[in-house]
Amino acid sequence: MSDIDVLKRELLLRRLKGRVTPKVEKPREDLIERLDDKARAGRLPLSWSQQRLWFLEQMNDLGSAYHVKGALRLSGELDERALKRALDRIVFRHESLRTVFVRPEGETEPRQEVKEASSFELRRVDLSAEPEGGREEAVSRVLEEEGQRHFDLEKGPLIRGVLVKLGSAEHLLWISMHHIVSDGWSVGVFMKEVASLYEAYVHDREDPLEELPIQYVDYAQWQRRWLTKERLAEQLTFWKQELKGAPALLELPTDHPRPAVQSYAGATVDVELSEELTQGLNGLARRHGVTLFMVLQAGWSLLLSRLSGQDDVVIGTPVANRGRSELEGLIGFFVNTLALRTRLDPEQTVSELLAVVRDRTLAAYGHQDVPFEQVVEVVRPERSLAHSAVFQVMLALQN
Repeated sequence: MSDIDVLKRELLLRRLKGRVTPKVEKPREDLIERLDDKARAGRLPLSWSQQRLWFLEQMNDLGSAYHVKGALRLSGELDERALKRALDRIVFRHESLRTVFVRPEGETEPRQEVKEASSFELRRVDLSAEPEGGREEAVSRVLEEEGQRHFDLEKGPLIRGVLVKLGSAEHLLWISMHHIVSDGWSVGVFMKEVASLYEAYVHDREDPLEELPIQYVDYAQWQRRWLTKERLAEQLTFWKQELKGAPALLELPTDHPRPAVQSYAGATVDVELSEELTQGLNGLARRHGVTLFMVLQAGWSLLLSRLSGQDDVVIGTPVANRGRSELEGLIGFFVNTLALRTRLDPEQTVSELLAVVRDRTLAAYGHQDVPFEQVVEVVRPERSLAHSAVFQVMLALQN
């Protein structure tokens, strides 16, 4: 899940200010340092995001709601030995993929434990004998079954895969990870490393990837230290003011009554924007000094406002939360969620609406470090088992 506006934001700010901000040396407390062996053998705390998801898993049967998935079509002769070696290497390379989450007896808080490297769990399914007309349906059944398999956070592993043989020179590699050790950005990292390692191993070359400077447990430890009471208080004050008086529920006209307890059951509907419309949206963004995401957010807010009859709309959006270069190549749970609020006025022009959306979005990006669950705690929205707190609709722009 990759919100490229996190990257675009700096370019936009520089353009608005008309200058390039000089690079500032990071203070010591801002450095993410690799833990020594003694610290790694001790109690390893969860990151804030991991802790939220761990508690959710203890309270509810979430099924596959927090499974992160990715797939690769592999065309041509496949060297399964090289592929398996590449997958094993990635598990060894990223400690997050061999991490489990335990709460020892007598303790109230969970902790991370990094296991020794083990073989990647890869299941093989041969569908090459299936009739061509029913092969895709057979693939869907296999992946549906795989997607419903439970992850055990305490025992692991929290990553697995299926290699589906479709023909002599056609395969599908399906990867599934629990969200507590991964996110959308991580899927991209994983697939890129699979490709690089497979290419090297097919030709009997060594691992071409550079050593990772830090691991996820280093980040989690640093986050706990860096996000001090003062930093938290400043960011939480912003969100408390930003979401003060926001509606608890977006009253969309649905064809069925909302259940008393949300089920997490859903489906996908594809809508394709034409090339002409896409170019028009990009042109509109350039003319008004905003990003494509901001244009889409403004239009989405306006549509939801008209459907609901409400002039105050809150939309959730994921942010990669990887503003530091040493985090870009890590597989782990970094993504955070922002609540973007838009107050709409029927007298507003398009230009005025985009300006409001731009200002509020940049302000939200400037306060993205605080975990969303802490925002919910300080805002204290009306709670209900029937819908999520703060917002019920999200917008994510994938690159």
